[in-house]
Amino acid sequence: MPNSYFQFKQFRVEQDRCAMKVCTDSCVFGAYVEVGKAQRILDIGTGTGLLALMVAQRSGASIDAVEINAEAQQQAQENFTASPWADRLHLHPMPLQAYAQQQLPKYDVILSNPPFFLSSLKSADAAKNTAKHTGELLFEDILYFAQQRLTQHGKLYLLLPPAEALYFAGLAKASVLYLAEVLQVYTYHGGKCIRHIQTYTYTPVTAPEVKDFFIREADKTTYTSEFRQLLQPYYLYL
Repeated sequence: MPNSYFQFKQFRVEQDRCAMKVCTDSCVFGAYVEVGKAQRILDIGTGTGLLALMVAQRSGASIDAVEINAEAQQQAQENFTASPWADRLHLHPMPLQAYAQQQLPKYDVILSNPPFFLSSLKSADAAKNTAKHTGELLFEDILYFAQQRLTQHGKLYLLLPPAEALYFAGLAKASVLYLAEVLQVYTYHGGKCIRHIQTYTYTPVTAPEVKDFFIREADKTTYTSEFRQLLQPYYLYL
């Protein structure tokens, strides 16, 4: 059974009321996105608030976070309030579609670990279905919002399984956003690719730069040096 919280070096994520718990690939995502110069950041589907907290730690940006689930909203707000960056973290308890109807700023960075299972069998757990399956939040909604609300040099970052990442990339071809980079995340050297971290920009590219990232060595136990370097600012024991 997962812990009721996950302790990082500078903040804690309480997660007992959220369907989706802190996981390694989400931590890789939160540590990977470039946010150093960003002034405004949006986290779509914040859940526990993990990604918003991670980017708050290494930026001075004002961060908005959208969440549809009532229990996740409450937990994210509590996590934000308890963090050192409470004054820069702003929760919006509503679906993205409703948020998009408001008078909004432009964002330098939009990031999302969205519901992603397009065709797999659903769980009996309704909250987990909302968190993991496209239904309440469609890929088209994220793409359209990003087209309207990214700054000229802004970036959209997504964390998706490989099949769903390819599907999203196909949708994006009809938009003004271009897939600039793909980080393929593997469980270990010799293991399978579990996630793609995609970077979209307005800058036209003929083909995205594709890189591999391994969480563990071939022994399936030891963290790789690249993982240690990336997560060292966050994980207690790195």
